[in-house]
Amino acid sequence: MRWYHYLAYFFGGAFLANALPHLGNGISGHAFQSPFASPPGEGLSSSMVNVLWGLFNLAVGYLLVCRVGSFNLRKTRHVLVLGAGILIMSLMLAHGFGRFHGGL
Repeated sequence: MRWYHYLAYFFGGAFLANALPHLGNGISGHAFQSPFASPPGEGLSSSMVNVLWGLFNLAVGYLLVCRVGSFNLRKTRHVLVLGAGILIMSLMLAHGFGRFHGGL
């Protein structure tokens, strides 16, 4: 396994984590922050924009995890690297979105 496969799994986890808040808010019909709002990341985007952004993140996460190298759920190292990407992105998102939604 090459080192950049692990890098792909880490960032794949980050993209998968970022898909969740956008898809969740978009599917439920709520406006939510996105990079396409004004100002980027702070203003609200429509639920449709968030669904599209969430699906884009899901697709990139899939490509990075499932199409780079040979990710195996039975290999602890693969899962730990993916989990680290999910954990770090989730903490960053909680901090960033918490400013707007009373989380911090």
